[in-house]
Amino acid sequence: MGERTANVVPGDIGVTMKGLAEVIHGRREASPETSYTARLLTGPEDKLLKKVAEEATEVVMACKDDDHDHIRYEAADLVYHLLVTLERYGVTIEELAGELDARHR
Repeated sequence: MGERTANVVPGDIGVTMKGLAEVIHGRREASPETSYTARLLTGPEDKLLKKVAEEATEVVMACKDDDHDHIRYEAADLVYHLLVTLERYGVTIEELAGELDARHR
């Protein structure tokens, strides 16, 4: 488990997701030596996919512990790694939104 994030305040998930997706997209041009995201985008496929599975498991374990702050922390890790995965495979955040929208119409 990572260190708890201090002073978390509510935000706008749409703005946050869009901004994070843009940062991740921009990391395609970054050096893998200096950027963790660039390493995930260009490195071995299994490294990224294992990270997604690991973070999903950590969310489950935090839920089993019924630890609110830990759930939030691990969910943020999972969302980040999921967005990196989408970027790696060319699925845009707008496509993801469209898929979600189509499911609840």
